[in-house]
Amino acid sequence: MIREIKDEPLPIKMWLNDIKPGALMQARNLARLPFAFSHIALMPDCHEGFGMPIGGVLATRDVIIPNAVGVDIGCGMCAVQTSLSEIDPKTLKGLMAEIRELVPLGFKHHGKPQDEKRMPSRESRIEMPVVNREYESATYQIGTLGGGNHFIEVQKGSDGQFWIMVHSGSRNIGKQVADYYNRLAIRLNEQWKSNVPRSAQLAWLPVDSKEGRQYLSEMNYCIEFALANRRLMMDNILSVFGDQFKGAFRAAPLINIAHNFAALESHFGQEVMVHRKGATRAGKDTTGIIPGSQGANSYIVKGKGNPQSFESCSHGAGRKMGRKEAIRSLDLKKEIKKLDDQGIFHALRSAGDLEEAPGAYKDIQVVMKNQDDLVDILVELKPLAVIKG
Repeated sequence: MIREIKDEPLPIKMWLNDIKPGALMQARNLARLPFAFSHIALMPDCHEGFGMPIGGVLATRDVIIPNAVGVDIGCGMCAVQTSLSEIDPKTLKGLMAEIRELVPLGFKHHGKPQDEKRMPSRESRIEMPVVNREYESATYQIGTLGGGNHFIEVQKGSDGQFWIMVHSGSRNIGKQVADYYNRLAIRLNEQWKSNVPRSAQLAWLPVDSKEGRQYLSEMNYCIEFALANRRLMMDNILSVFGDQFKGAFRAAPLINIAHNFAALESHFGQEVMVHRKGATRAGKDTTGIIPGSQGANSYIVKGKGNPQSFESCSHGAGRKMGRKEAIRSLDLKKEIKKLDDQGIFHALRSAGDLEEAPGAYKDIQVVMKNQDDLVDILVELKPLAVIKG
């Protein structure tokens, strides 16, 4: 831990010293919540979000806060180690072109519904009005990357092997669930005359209410959908590699970890609802994934189970400037040169792509150093080729 703020009702424990005012104010709002538990934890990639800072961890008693999970419910990372130790650049470039044809990017969806067996089951669940409404559309969206900071990346590991990594979430179904229950929570909080100010964007639902139970059911469905989405993409990517390398290609079991979710956990002797928004589990010996920007290394890690972070760690490098600020202030030619000089097949083409340029992100090496009490590094991964949404 780098810093601790003690002038709020609950302490704010921070694994960074470069937090911006907006993110710090959001953390202070969390520390003032009457149902917040023990302390607030801010990971080293922390930056401002909606209501709760991204890279924040909040434990609550008896309530759940949709905005403390976020709109991309279940967003996360998956990675596989391959049996390959060498790929020539021309072959790699061709593989990435094939992947672009197979995996819809940005706002694109599949032209036909995918096999329903790929979808999480809706049986034996509490009523899910939003999931049921969006289910058919989701069958076209499963196995698609989306936009923003979502990516597919081929990397060379410090273990000598090539790795494939995918970052994506629950697509539109997750956003619809998040928006529906945040609006519902706002309306109910006004009826209840909640003492949490609306301006804080932290409207809540009692866990044992009908609304709270439904949100948890739909949230968990979206977490499962997000994993199913990443798994289908990974299967399709692996099929491209398999076709190219035939019997010489094998893939290790999938590593998966989510970073936008809430779950009932035991901490400091109590059962509490832990919200992780842009943070991942780092329980003792838990295998995790911490990506850098498209010009920086990523990491396969093992959690240390630090109780002060609610057994959590960062979900990535974290932004050091907003999207509009990056487009406005970064130099496209310089950012492209950074990637070209490293020999990376990258996704920077125009000024609009600068929101995902390396210069928009924190230094991943500093981020990793700041959380060396949270995780151990197992494998360091150098980017070789990147597809962005």
